[in-house]
Amino acid sequence: MIKFICYPKCSTCKKAQKWLDENNIEYQIRDIKEENPSYEELSTWYKMSGFVLKKFFNTSGIQYRAMELKTKLPNMSEEEQLKLLSTDGMLVKRPLVVGDDFVLTGFKESDWEDKLLK
Repeated sequence: MIKFICYPKCSTCKKAQKWLDENNIEYQIRDIKEENPSYEELSTWYKMSGFVLKKFFNTSGIQYRAMELKTKLPNMSEEEQLKLLSTDGMLVKRPLVVGDDFVLTGFKESDWEDKLLK
């Protein structure tokens, strides 16, 4: 069963959850604000995803802008970025879907179809 990590008030997360339900995909839901991903989880998911680390950041979020991360991230090591992500779930791109051998960040229907409707 996949992990569906979301912020329940987020419209994109609601849309993604509806898509999962409509496609009869079983998932375990986790509120990212209540249970922030740990450094260890984020590190594992990042390595498993094959994505650039920036794809894990909620670049349109209030905290991202307030912390001026657009200019700070390029000067931070991967470890520093992962530790920062683990401090606040609202910094993490959502929804986040974690399967046995894949990770999806954000809701792009074509990517979800490729990974979840095999």
